[in-house]
Amino acid sequence: MYKADPNRYSTMPYVKCGDSGFKLPKISLGLWHNFGYADNFANIEKMCRFAFDNGIIYFDIANNYGYPYIGSAEENFGRVLKNGLAAYRDEICIATKAGFEMWEGPYGARHGSRKYLIASLDQSLKRIGTDYVDIFYHHIYDPTTPLMETALALEQIVRSGKALYVGISNYQAPEFDQMTKLLKELKVPFIINQLRYSMLDRTIEKRGTKDVAEKEKIGIAAFCPLEQGLLTSRYLNDVPKDSRLGKRGEKSIDPALLEKLKKLNDIAAQRGQTLSQMALSWILRDDITTTALIGASRVEQISENLKALENTKFTKEELDLIDSLTNY
Repeated sequence: MYKADPNRYSTMPYVKCGDSGFKLPKISLGLWHNFGYADNFANIEKMCRFAFDNGIIYFDIANNYGYPYIGSAEENFGRVLKNGLAAYRDEICIATKAGFEMWEGPYGARHGSRKYLIASLDQSLKRIGTDYVDIFYHHIYDPTTPLMETALALEQIVRSGKALYVGISNYQAPEFDQMTKLLKELKVPFIINQLRYSMLDRTIEKRGTKDVAEKEKIGIAAFCPLEQGLLTSRYLNDVPKDSRLGKRGEKSIDPALLEKLKKLNDIAAQRGQTLSQMALSWILRDDITTTALIGASRVEQISENLKALENTKFTKEELDLIDSLTNY
């Protein structure tokens, strides 16, 4: 039977999510890739246990995660819980999401209706094998559904006890601002917006979304902080066949991008970090971003990423150079 490391809380920093009393680790584990039906379950379980043993208490899933069968990532995490992690359920933050296409017909299509969100969460709870999730996200803004309907569905979900907090994902300003106001009026514990954010993707800065989070005191969970592997050492020389780009049949990356990655890697080396560690440190450089969601295919990647927490401070010169290299 699995027994957690007694020193699991000794090094990970935990910070309040927005202005709530709920704390999240600075680094969290996302189960988007490598946790589905086609993946090795022993490795999945090993990664989840290693993460928890090192203070990563936030596990991020979605109803459509898992290859080749959507929902299989939730099922696999449910198996991890049953195999021993469930004994620590009150120490763990489980988050899931709904918003993309899930089942046949109009009620399972991509949207944010009350029908879809509530039905999807019920399905997710069965797959995970838990009575509630800690955070339930609307996964993507839906212009075809009134924001009030989505907000009321999230309110009902919290009132039912099936989620403790709610979040949104892929909402840019001004929809983020509008949803924040609605959920605050409804007194729903809305605490976080999950957004794509990396040194190479500064959309949330350029569109003012990060400013909304700071103004409204809503947390940010940054996904793809390593830009799906580009901000690692894997692509500095060539495209490995087992990488995401390699599996898509790509044999090279744009020379201008490669030059940019090498210069960023030089900055990281001067800081005593790998490129991936610096990329995560950069995401966590201020108090606006609550947590960085990492992906992994093996334990060693999680271990390396955790070392980013050893140095999250940047000089003005470093930040200016990174800005110039990333065309910000």
